[in-house]
Amino acid sequence: MKKKSHPLLGIHSVLMMIFIYVPILLIIIYSFNNTRLSGDWEGFTFDWYASLMTDDHVLEALMNSLTVGIVSTIVATLLGTVGALSLRGLGRRWKGSMNGLMYLPVIIPDIIMGLSLLVLFNQMHVPLGKATVIIAHITFSMSYVYVVVTARLAGMGKQLEEAAADLGATPWQTFRHVTWPQIFPGVISGALIAFTMSLDDFMVSFFVAGPSSTTLPIYIYGQVKRGISPEINALCTLLIVVSVVLILLAQFFLNRGKGQKKHKMLPI
Repeated sequence: MKKKSHPLLGIHSVLMMIFIYVPILLIIIYSFNNTRLSGDWEGFTFDWYASLMTDDHVLEALMNSLTVGIVSTIVATLLGTVGALSLRGLGRRWKGSMNGLMYLPVIIPDIIMGLSLLVLFNQMHVPLGKATVIIAHITFSMSYVYVVVTARLAGMGKQLEEAAADLGATPWQTFRHVTWPQIFPGVISGALIAFTMSLDDFMVSFFVAGPSSTTLPIYIYGQVKRGISPEINALCTLLIVVSVVLILLAQFFLNRGKGQKKHKMLPI
């Protein structure tokens, strides 16, 4: 017999969703408001989105964010995937320690991460700019890729690889035809999460960005200090939409990978 949940749990869930999503919903609604006054609704318009497309500062920040996001995602995906594959064969004792080190950038406060990288760059006399932002994003994005790919490898097991080796496959053939198809959905999902984290990051970027490497979150922060405008609401809405789409795509690839695994395990 199915056990019913307590009514208060449902109420708590609804209140939690309201607390989280109502502020986001207000930003989205007022991005279409036909007035610069945040508290008054004067009608529906797309003018603020159109003005973003002609704002040179927004376009420059967008290009910086895309450049940093794409480059850091490619490098972080490569390093995170290779790291997950390399540490897979370690013993339980060493593997636990290495996993803890790889998980650390995920749980450490962003302000600590940004400050520590700033101190490092200053000590090495590295000028702040787009390159330092990319390095910083690789540092924390790599861990997200590692976590996703490691989970995928753990769920895959080693039976198929051992069977391929028993049938005479070389290590490269085993990786190409057995391991890679199994972990590919996890790699894509990790890359999408890494790109999302890079695109949305503010705190780490704020510490290591130079004058000519302003990303979209930093630009939004600078504009908000002057007051919240409809253009900022529109820009935040676009970032929200892109982030949600990327997270949904990442979840899709993860679920697709699980489905493929179950399908291959069905008896013939």
